Amino acid sequence: MSTEIDLKLDNRDTLHLKVCNVIREAIIKGQFKPGERLKQSDLAEKLGVSRMPIREALRKLETEGLITLVPHKGAIVKTIKLEDIKEVYALRAQLERMALLQSADNLSSEDLKQLSKLVELMDEATDVNQFVECNIEFHRLLLDQCKWERLNAFIDTLWNGLPQQTPHLITGQRETSNIEHRKILEALKREDKETAANILSTHILRTGETLIKNLKTEGE
Repeated sequence: MSTEIDLKLDNRDTLHLKVCNVIREAIIKGQFKPGERLKQSDLAEKLGVSRMPIREALRKLETEGLITLVPHKGAIVKTIKLEDIKEVYALRAQLERMALLQSADNLSSEDLKQLSKLVELMDEATDVNQFVECNIEFHRLLLDQCKWERLNAFIDTLWNGLPQQTPHLITGQRETSNIEHRKILEALKREDKETAANILSTHILRTGETLIKNLKTEGE
């Protein structure tokens, strides 16, 4: 296993999610290399936790496509393909646009108030993890009134892993992202769902392009 990797835990969500966030970030940044075996005992020692949250974190990372759990070998790091990331964000841009066009007509005044509150909380967030939580909730609430179950299921699948973690990975993402959130909200308040959906789609594509650019730079 790679040495001299900073795996210190911050004060984040539940323990297995803390572990998952740290390992995910190490994989994305190339600190754990493709093909490298992640031993539960080594991870537990480095993180100062028991094996139980390590096992839970590894199962989640497998569903995100970042590792493979191989019988008798354990967790093996998979190669992150930039083309896969491009595909995820292209699909999200189209599918979430479709979902917002459906959801917007059914968002209540209380929903809009909650979206406004989330934008304010993201502006005020002093910790990146607070921003991530509010960002996830903002996107969830935007699409909450979409009634197409299959569409919602596809979007949920695409949200696993990288999309949730971009504020950790992209410098300035919080500020840029929340400017775009506010524009989406303003369009919804004007009952201009087409503009809101288009801004959401552009927001997602812009994030994906920036993430790919950053990962290429990290790789170099």
